[in-house]
Amino acid sequence: MSCIDFMECASRTQWRRRFGFELAGYASPRFKTKRAGAAVSLIALLLALGVFETRASHATWPQFRGPNCSGLAPGAHPPLNISPSNNVVWSAEVPWSPSSPCVWDDRIFLTAFHGGELETHCYDASTGRLIWAKGIKPEQLELFHSTEGSPAAGTPATDGRRVVSYFGSIGLVCYDYAGKQLWKHPLPVALSGGSYGSGTSPAIIGKLVVLNRDQDQGSSLLAVDIASGKTVWETLRPDAIGSFGTPILWQNEGMPEIVMPGSVRLKGYDPKTGKERWTLDGVASFVCTTPVTGNGMLYFAAWSPGKADMPWGNYEAFLKSFDKNHDGVVSLNEIDPITREYMRGLDRDRDGKITEADWKGLEAAAAKAENVMLAVKPGGKGDISATHVAWKTTRGLPYVPSPLFYEGRVYVVRDGGMLSCYDAATGKPFYDRERLAATDSYYASPVAADGRIYVASLAGKLTVVKAGGDKPEILHQADFGERISATPALVANRLYLRTKTRLYAFGENSVASR
Repeated sequence: MSCIDFMECASRTQWRRRFGFELAGYASPRFKTKRAGAAVSLIALLLALGVFETRASHATWPQFRGPNCSGLAPGAHPPLNISPSNNVVWSAEVPWSPSSPCVWDDRIFLTAFHGGELETHCYDASTGRLIWAKGIKPEQLELFHSTEGSPAAGTPATDGRRVVSYFGSIGLVCYDYAGKQLWKHPLPVALSGGSYGSGTSPAIIGKLVVLNRDQDQGSSLLAVDIASGKTVWETLRPDAIGSFGTPILWQNEGMPEIVMPGSVRLKGYDPKTGKERWTLDGVASFVCTTPVTGNGMLYFAAWSPGKADMPWGNYEAFLKSFDKNHDGVVSLNEIDPITREYMRGLDRDRDGKITEADWKGLEAAAAKAENVMLAVKPGGKGDISATHVAWKTTRGLPYVPSPLFYEGRVYVVRDGGMLSCYDAATGKPFYDRERLAATDSYYASPVAADGRIYVASLAGKLTVVKAGGDKPEILHQADFGERISATPALVANRLYLRTKTRLYAFGENSVASR
């Protein structure tokens, strides 16, 4: 909360919501004329007490993966032994969507596709009660994978007064905390990479809402004013044909930069103008992950299927497997429905057929890509591919979960439940692809607080690992019995977890309330 925010927090209800107690007489009529001067004095007192720092750092999880998409909650003390029946403060039924909880003080926000509408939900963090749900019925739904995707996959973002949601079918929409729509920024229906549906989330960076719009055609990085929803700048990304990561802020030797991964390239942008400052070639061709920062450096890890991972080897073998009418191309209707949803992204020109030209285009893109984790040194400008990579490795790479920087180490989780840990300064592995006894795919990203790392598998197993060490020490593991796509949120002494059908709040020594 900034000093300006404090001045606007005039009523006792607003004060109680933000700080947990009332300021007696602050909003009374006779006090209004003295309010500004008193507020300034009180601000000085609260700054000395560290209240503003505490609220900003410890009591919020304002967007995907929390502060700056880091996955970290400094000063938080979430519970260890959690399960569907242990340390449950409350649980509430929620509609299915893979987006993650966004938390600010006593409010939790989620997105959902429910009843044919793209919805933003607001819940009471103390009880799990649904306070409001606001939906918009789209004129046209974006194409998305029926089991792995959703038209409401993006996690909302909040600044403590407004909540912003992104839906690939309609664009950005902003509500106040009472559920009143403040503005809407319409966007064309997204044509996402691989036809999986949009997977990115909006990020609030200063007074901007920054959005990754990488797609098959017309990719861009968009920044709108958080107060009005009006475009501040938009930078085209013609070489980005598909990525699902969320933009982050990097203090590059004191110079703020927005960092956004894309197809084959990682890039840095000027937050004021959107102008590209640097580019780094040689990352994965189809990016699901988000970068993280730590100790002045930038860390990024991504894997995607490439030439070496194609099960058919070449186009001729692909035809032999799927060209049922032997006309030299593979029509999408020749592929069984389940496989088709995974493979329709190979149809680059979206003409309903996978041709040799489509195949060669994919091979050309894969030839430029590298599945890699790397650390980027600060200070670079222009093409930094050969000058500012501190270290890199090709082991243990994640497909969907983003990397985690925590206490001088970088952690990544690979499908199959394999956790790796590297020295953030040198890239030296402390351990490499160690099994977590939860051998499944992973969509949720790891998060950390209080010396623990929380990792959730797609099949519904939550594993808590002790940070540090030469091998992963499993402190606790629980099976929720249903799909977990969402990344957990860590706020103060709470952990919020969204499963396929429920939203849980966990706290020490609690019991289920519903």
